[in-house]
Amino acid sequence: MATEDKNRATAAAILPLVGGGANVASIAHCMTRLRLGLHDRSLVDDEALKALPAVMGVVEDDTYQIVLGPGTVARVTPEFEQLVEEAREAAPDPAPASDPAPGSGTAPVSAEELAAQGAAIKAQRKAKNATPFKLFLRKIANIFVPLIPALIGCGIIAGLNGLLVNLEWLPAVTPALAAMASGFMALIAVFVGYNTAKEFGGTPILGGAVAAIIVFPGVANIDAFGQTLSPGQGGVLGALGAAVLAVYVEKWCRRWVPEALDVLVTPTLTVLISGLVTIFGLMYVAGEVSSAIGTFADWLLSNGGAGAGFVLGGLFLPLVMLGLHQALIPIHTTLIEQQGYTVLLPILAMAGAGQVGAAMAVYFRLPRNESIRRTIKSALPAGLLGVGEPLIYGVSLPLGRPFITACVGGAFGGGFVGLFNQLGDTVGSTAIGPSGWALFPLLDGNHGLGSTIAIYAGGLLVGYVAGFVATYFFGFGKDLLAEFNVSQEPAPSTVAAAGNVHPAASPATPDGPDPDSPDSDGTDPGASPAKDPAKV
Repeated sequence: MATEDKNRATAAAILPLVGGGANVASIAHCMTRLRLGLHDRSLVDDEALKALPAVMGVVEDDTYQIVLGPGTVARVTPEFEQLVEEAREAAPDPAPASDPAPGSGTAPVSAEELAAQGAAIKAQRKAKNATPFKLFLRKIANIFVPLIPALIGCGIIAGLNGLLVNLEWLPAVTPALAAMASGFMALIAVFVGYNTAKEFGGTPILGGAVAAIIVFPGVANIDAFGQTLSPGQGGVLGALGAAVLAVYVEKWCRRWVPEALDVLVTPTLTVLISGLVTIFGLMYVAGEVSSAIGTFADWLLSNGGAGAGFVLGGLFLPLVMLGLHQALIPIHTTLIEQQGYTVLLPILAMAGAGQVGAAMAVYFRLPRNESIRRTIKSALPAGLLGVGEPLIYGVSLPLGRPFITACVGGAFGGGFVGLFNQLGDTVGSTAIGPSGWALFPLLDGNHGLGSTIAIYAGGLLVGYVAGFVATYFFGFGKDLLAEFNVSQEPAPSTVAAAGNVHPAASPATPDGPDPDSPDSDGTDPGASPAKDPAKV
């Protein structure tokens, strides 16, 4: 009960700082972030939000994103939704509409007009980053993000089942575990089709119906392009393409089919046309693309594993910072469908190791800055578990150079794991979502679990050390140290003067955190003084 109260308190603290329930247009969440669509961005109090103990940082992208961390965000979101609903219900009913008084040339501002004003402000702020390519990638990511919890759960069960099978333990239980682990993956195309249609503005169930054709066993009796189709051919890519096609067919039907016949004709034509194209075209094409992705990933790591791992590990943090890392989910999912694990995720996870090493170096290089050191101590456990946003937005990115040296650490960790892939020791993950230490239960490979764990752990260690060394020796210039290696706490004399009390009359150390300190809870990423990276 205490946990529920805590989550509701967090939601209640956030709501007024984002402008109240009337300012919230949409609510969603991913692995770590509460994503809000807002009518009026100017009503948000960023600094107050960052100062909340539960908030690790804020990010403005296509939505306003509040970083709460894994687990917490899934519990706070329902409470936040309930509070928003209660706030809307408690709002006074609008006055009955009436004709303007004679001589009056103005009318009350409607909710639609306010929403339009908020949308205009938001669009202006996002104009520089809202490129068609980025918007498309975010849309694709939105299709797969809701599937991550099931992928994680089924992946861990698959790993547990594999361990029991290898040890020859509980033979009566392992078939049941195999069914639990494989059931979702066998039907993942249906879920992808449903989410795709929803994301692209179609009827979700029609997208799922068309995508279900791909996994239907009866397609094994159909020949296309001179070969017999197989159930699941084309996988998630085929499901995505089939559902997008279904959305366009449905929209075309809505425009041309008479309203009286719409309920019968539109769904029939949508499934019929999209289904035929899927069976006699998309399944084959998507199957070839999926095979090419697997073949290329294997070739890349077999022939240039160290170099490829170095590049992938070094570039992943910027993708996380921009929120574009989720666009890789379809590739991960395709590899898991084909091979049982994705070989890319353990390499990309090394970026988090570089970030942790860089944060540790910042901690030791700024011994006088209590504010940043407390932020690091509070964010480091999440960083070790693979949640990088608190350290990115609270430590390395505001400082500038440490973000670059963190990327260096990730590059060396990725190169280490990639090297072993090149030598024939494949390291993969049976699911997507976690990284850092949280990825250990999901590891799999071609040379046994012990070897796989050892290589991954070695990569983490290399990432920690490389990130620490690069940051400690190259992450700070003289100007940066002079500016940040100073105490952020008010001197006792200053505190006493502010209260008009003589220093000798007040204790040098208060009993609790200074309520006026922007970092009194030690978890405020925004408390770290930001400096223009270009000047560092």
